Amino acid sequence: MRERSAGGATEEDTGGGGAPAGGRRALRLLRRASGLLRWTSLRLRLVVVFALVALTAAVSASGIAYWLNRNTVLDRTQNAVLNDFRKALEDSTRSLPLRPRCAELQDAARQMAAGPQNYAVLLIGVDSKGKDCAATTDKDLLTLTTVPASLRTAVNAARPVDESNRYAHHLYWQRREVQDTPYLVAGAKVTGGGPTGYMIKSLAAEQQDLNSLAWSLGIATALALVGSALLAQAAATTVLRPVQRLGHAARQLGEGRLDTRLRVTGTDELADLSRTFNRTAERLEQRVEELSGREAASRRFVADMSHELRTPLTAITAVSEVLEEEAESLDPMIAPAVQLVVSETRRLNDLVENLMEVTRFDAGTARLVLDDVDVADQVTACIDARAWLDAVDLDADRGIVARLDPRRLDVILANLIGNALKHGGSPVRVSVRTEAAAVAGAAGRTGSTALGAGDAASPSAGPEADGGPQAGAGDGGPERSGHGAEAGRPGGGTLVIRVRDHGPGIPEEVLPHVFDRFYKASASRPRSEGSGLGLSIALENAHIHGGEITAANLPEGGAVFTLRLPMDASPLADGDRGHGRDDGAADEGTEGDR
Repeated sequence: MRERSAGGATEEDTGGGGAPAGGRRALRLLRRASGLLRWTSLRLRLVVVFALVALTAAVSASGIAYWLNRNTVLDRTQNAVLNDFRKALEDSTRSLPLRPRCAELQDAARQMAAGPQNYAVLLIGVDSKGKDCAATTDKDLLTLTTVPASLRTAVNAARPVDESNRYAHHLYWQRREVQDTPYLVAGAKVTGGGPTGYMIKSLAAEQQDLNSLAWSLGIATALALVGSALLAQAAATTVLRPVQRLGHAARQLGEGRLDTRLRVTGTDELADLSRTFNRTAERLEQRVEELSGREAASRRFVADMSHELRTPLTAITAVSEVLEEEAESLDPMIAPAVQLVVSETRRLNDLVENLMEVTRFDAGTARLVLDDVDVADQVTACIDARAWLDAVDLDADRGIVARLDPRRLDVILANLIGNALKHGGSPVRVSVRTEAAAVAGAAGRTGSTALGAGDAASPSAGPEADGGPQAGAGDGGPERSGHGAEAGRPGGGTLVIRVRDHGPGIPEEVLPHVFDRFYKASASRPRSEGSGLGLSIALENAHIHGGEITAANLPEGGAVFTLRLPMDASPLADGDRGHGRDDGAADEGTEGDR
């Protein structure tokens, strides 16, 4: 009895590992993608991460399912066909002679191919005359030349027979594609010198089933991706809604709404964050209320003290004026003391007036009383009233009319010119110009720079600077300056007044503090004629008009203060700057503020 057993020799296509360069390129792309995600919104990042995780899981599950089903389908079909071919080859060749004729081989091949597996058969034998005979059921598909050489070699090779190998010849098979159609090719040699048989079976039906499975898995993966994106969107909304509320509350808190609180629900980390925010906001509100109360009490104290000092100062001033008139008739030993009392009384009177003015600015009760002002006449009147005509050069064309508060403009000019005369060098030059609204500089910042000749728009001061912070000195300086600049300039351009001296200029370390209150540039001279409030009051008066004052050093020497005011301050007259009664401004404030 001729027995045969099946063995396997395969030539299936396998996927090789990726090249190192391709792996590095993919890694770089992943790093770039992760870097881009850092710049996107948190919602998008959550959706992308959810989608990537779902896509990875779905693709992995689909790939594993496809691979398992593919092996199952192919193995089932392959085993059924090979078992049928082995049995048919054994049954059909059993009745054949050792050297069959070609017609007998052809009949046997047809009989084998007529089975339920529907494969083509090729039988190769040697007839009684010693000639090779090949009988095939499909000349176009299966001939000896179409059988892979490796399969023919394996089929024709005889293996040694021993205890572990009972047969010299075995059944071998391969899966290969012919014109994009998968086929199973198998062959075996009948033991004992019988014919050699080959078969070829189309796997197109199995491939179609696997393609349908792949499409189904792909659709399932796409649906899983869409579902994960929707789930990520819902999760992101659930997570981000409290974060958005927290961000909105933080912005409100930053804008000054200290009563902002978050509604707390749940016990998770976001709820704990909301409770922490509420506690922080509550403590901040309490702290701000405490500080505001202290500030208000301090302002009231300064205001009350100033008012209380006015009455005795009025009497002292009257007495000092009488003493000054009688100074020539006094004892020469007493006259210097009388002069000291008179000068210190005047200085104290100016300081009280300045403190009252600063208090009005801090309390927001200062307001504008506007009038049409001929700027040249106003500057001339300011200089003449203080007997500075011989020390000041005026460059101003008559007919420049601006709608301003003349009293506050006089305070500004008196402080700037007086500061230049006391701390700068003669001559002091005052120039008046106008600029169109389109070229007017933006107000609200005070800085320092060295300027070319004729270009003076940045800050500076001299030996004992009454300087200001870089946004305009005084409480609320930057806010008032910014608001005024926006509201006042659309009228009819900008008034520019420059006060220049020919002194040594302002030390660079003093420039940032030019308009600070009570600032003294020289620590070795803490006492001077000025109170250190003049330039600060001048800046506040500029701010209340919607203007700005800057200071700078000129390359050729000397300091220059530049005053910029809107030509028409009417939009500010009824604005939020003026609330309450204005009891008057400091008349001069010309004490040495540098």
